[in-house]
Amino acid sequence: MTDCLDRTHPPIDLDAVREVSRAVSDAHLFVYLVPESAATAAELGVPDRGPAYLAFRAAALGAVPWQVVLATFYNFSPHLVRSMTGVWDVAAPERWQSARFTMAGRALRRVGVALTAERIAEARSLVDPVVTAADYAGRPLAAGNASVPLPPDPLVALWQRITVVREWRGDAHVQVLAADRVGPCECNVLHTATGRLPTALVRATRGWTDEEWDAATERLVARGWLHADGTATDAGIAARERIEVETDEHCAALWAPIGARGARRLAALLAPIHAAFTAAGTFDRLR
Repeated sequence: MTDCLDRTHPPIDLDAVREVSRAVSDAHLFVYLVPESAATAAELGVPDRGPAYLAFRAAALGAVPWQVVLATFYNFSPHLVRSMTGVWDVAAPERWQSARFTMAGRALRRVGVALTAERIAEARSLVDPVVTAADYAGRPLAAGNASVPLPPDPLVALWQRITVVREWRGDAHVQVLAADRVGPCECNVLHTATGRLPTALVRATRGWTDEEWDAATERLVARGWLHADGTATDAGIAARERIEVETDEHCAALWAPIGARGARRLAALLAPIHAAFTAAGTFDRLR
């Protein structure tokens, strides 16, 4: 399952796609975990973590109803996403987006991200052509983020460009999950069963009830992807990796403008962001 590649660019190997995709995700992730996030949401008038997370991430889409957010976020429960009803009345999406940039900038500087102006400029020279050439058909979160005006802070502007390609992969991943008939709750169950995230964390942040989680587990057992005790079978582990490979195949077209060499260089340039937040203990809860 692949997107049609732009034949003006040579093919890019999937190892490079996986490497840069992981680096982009690592560099983007801090925004959901730093204390600045909760503090900023409270200042905007939404102290509850669930609605605040949804508003920060969905702000690029504009004042859409919760049903649109549910459709684009995919792996969150309807009960949780419905809780964001009214957040645009508390603060308009533009305020959430502006506050997100301010919050990200504060966090990046608090942990002392070691990126010089020259390295930021080099990273932009690699990611900007990717964002400009990307095909946004069927990529709603990526398209929304690509339309957001960049902030004046160069480091935060780079982070927003990273956000575009991170959400592009996420949108592609949703397409793969849907095509492989892996439902919104099932993808969470499979994700945790294969050890990619702690079950307790996913259960706490995605909002699925015990009954929904158990029903999704039973469907995956029937499919042969889980044992009766909820642990992954060999077939389930292989299926989860196949989903990642299919997502990489979609993303090969995204990274083709800079090729494998450019993709790997961008990954290296972004590494200090993840390293600084790791050293600050930001990701401890993910272990």
